[in-house]
Amino acid sequence: MATSILKCRCECLAIVLIIFTSFLFAVISSEEIIEYEYVSCGSLIKLKNSKYNIRLHSHDVKYGSGSGQQSVTGQDKSDDGNSYWQIKGKLDKPCKRGTPIKCGQTIRLMHSNTQRNLHSHHFQAPLSSRYQEVSAFGDYGSGDIGDHWVVTCSSQWWRRDEQVRLKHVATDVYLAPTDQVYGRPIRGQREIAGIDSPSSATYWKVAEGVYIKPNES
Repeated sequence: MATSILKCRCECLAIVLIIFTSFLFAVISSEEIIEYEYVSCGSLIKLKNSKYNIRLHSHDVKYGSGSGQQSVTGQDKSDDGNSYWQIKGKLDKPCKRGTPIKCGQTIRLMHSNTQRNLHSHHFQAPLSSRYQEVSAFGDYGSGDIGDHWVVTCSSQWWRRDEQVRLKHVATDVYLAPTDQVYGRPIRGQREIAGIDSPSSATYWKVAEGVYIKPNES
């Protein structure tokens, strides 16, 4: 009798341990999935515009008008290495590598190949006189407050599957492609500008990239 009771208790304890262990692994796996679903500080990303199906792009080609700074365009090729941008924190408040980016957080986007930051200011866009110029500015990641953009999205954190808008802190314009396309020397690439109001053209979504998890920081 005592042996049967002991055996029953051991079996019950084993079942409880199995259930607890399964629950623990489920929580851990769930947290890992959630963390990886977010866009994080230090990640190297491509930004794809939802309306025009192009990627935010730059290269060591200067504007022939306006500020004369490095041009920023929209490129439809998904495999172009000049469309990678690294997510960084504010000038005076760096973000910790691997930390998910919050909706409403101010960030900088540094062009990977030229080490210049996505930038805007009160210059007229090269092809669209009613819009504001967007350029790449600075050296080796240094720059000024014109490099600050707020991530606007609907949840608490910037999710990889979510459309977001990028609003320029200093001038309140939104990052967007226009209907204008460049000729030489960047033929076929679309103009990127700062526009006054949010619209379907101001939605962006992350595409290809290297996404840093918090446990990889």
